[in-house]
Amino acid sequence: MPKQPPAARPTALLAGATGLIGRSLLPRLLEPDAYARVVVLARSAAPADARAPALDWRTVDFTRLPRKLPAIDHAYIALGTTIRVAGSQEAFRAVDLDAVVAVARAARAAGATRLGVVSALGADARSAVFYNRVKGEMEAAVAGLGYEAVVIAQPSLLLGDRGALGQPVRSGEVFAARFLGPVMGLVPRTFRPIKAEAVAGALVAAVRDAKPGVQRLSSAQMQARAA
Repeated sequence: MPKQPPAARPTALLAGATGLIGRSLLPRLLEPDAYARVVVLARSAAPADARAPALDWRTVDFTRLPRKLPAIDHAYIALGTTIRVAGSQEAFRAVDLDAVVAVARAARAAGATRLGVVSALGADARSAVFYNRVKGEMEAAVAGLGYEAVVIAQPSLLLGDRGALGQPVRSGEVFAARFLGPVMGLVPRTFRPIKAEAVAGALVAAVRDAKPGVQRLSSAQMQARAA
C-alpha cells in the first residue's frame, strides 16, 4: 500500500509514552503510514532512542497542563500507577483519574474526535474495590467529554519488563509471568495476563477503525487480536 501524504494522515497525542503500554504505543503511532504528527505529553524528557520526524515530545506537569495544545485528531492515554508507588489513595486517584481526564479534556479542546484510553479489567464505578472504582469513574468521565468515538482497553495483568524501563516492578505481574507461564494456555483469555504489545496493537487498530460511541476492548478480545 502506498504511503499517504502527511496532509492526508491524522495527528495524534499520546500521554504516558514512558510506561509499559505507552512504550509499545509510541512506535505504532510513528509508523510511516500512521500519523503525520505525534505529540507526546510526558513527565520526563524523551529517551535517547525516541527520535522521528513526526515526533513532538513535550515535558509537562499533568497537574498544570498547557492551556492550548496543537491541533489533534486522535488521543491515546496510557497513564497509570499503583497505590503502592503513588503512596496513597489520593495520589493514585490524582494520576489514574484526574490526570487522565485532564488530558482527555485538553485533547478534546484541541479538536480530537477519537480517544483511546487504557483502563483495567474489573473497572466499575460502583465497585467496592478502590482500584476498580477509580478506573470505572475514569471511564465514565472520559465517555462524557463529547468525543465521537471512545475506545477503552481493559487489560488483565500486564506482561512486560518494567525493570528495563526503570519502573517499579509490580508483584502481581511478576507472579503471573513466573507461575502461570507453564499453564497460561489453560487460563481463560478474559483473565489471562496479556503482553503490553498486544494491548497497544489492539488499541491503535480499534481507534483507527472506531465507530461512533463507546467501545470497550476486553482482555479476551485483545488476546484474540494478537493470536
